[in-house]
Amino acid sequence: MFYSGELKGYVEAAASGEPTPGGGSVAALVGALGGALTNMVNELSVNKKAYKELSEEVRKEFEAANAKIVALRHDLTKLIDEDTKAFDKVMEAFGMPKETDAEVAARNEAIQEGYKIALEPPLRTATKCVEIMREQDVLAEYGNKNAITDVGVGILLAYAATESALFNVIINLNSIKDEAYNKEINAKVDSLMKEAAEHRDKNLKVVYKRLGR
Repeated sequence: MFYSGELKGYVEAAASGEPTPGGGSVAALVGALGGALTNMVNELSVNKKAYKELSEEVRKEFEAANAKIVALRHDLTKLIDEDTKAFDKVMEAFGMPKETDAEVAARNEAIQEGYKIALEPPLRTATKCVEIMREQDVLAEYGNKNAITDVGVGILLAYAATESALFNVIINLNSIKDEAYNKEINAKVDSLMKEAAEHRDKNLKVVYKRLGR
């Protein structure tokens, strides 16, 4: 029922030999799905008996977390296409003339700038996925127990999307010669990877505990 139209076209495009949509775009889609599942668990939790028994403070935290994830999910859906468009700048730069020294210099500068542009969408994707993972804490702990597996899947998808997006940041970064820029972005990559792993491990322990494992 769902696998038709644009969804089917996207999957087939990703499977083709074309460079886009690539891993960065797919990472954004996966992150959005992780957020969507978490939102679903919210819908299955609010106003249930167990939810009403939670403290007012926890319910407010629950509501705030869900609202943030809704916004982040919408941002990620936009990044599905933004990632694809960003890499076009690299391809355009490689197509520039290189007959004279001046043309070669201009081309090299454009290529370097293109790589910086190309890594921005996956970096934003990873950042937003980590933000989703921060908000998943309360859903894992207090979400509807009958939907705890959906929390788990949402956690895993958000983490997979984070690391997948960072792959695309790193591969573009490897082609950038600006040492100061490299140092700055690598620090962001390391920080995002560390935080994502921490949230994943902590929340999956909660999920398994609530599953009785």
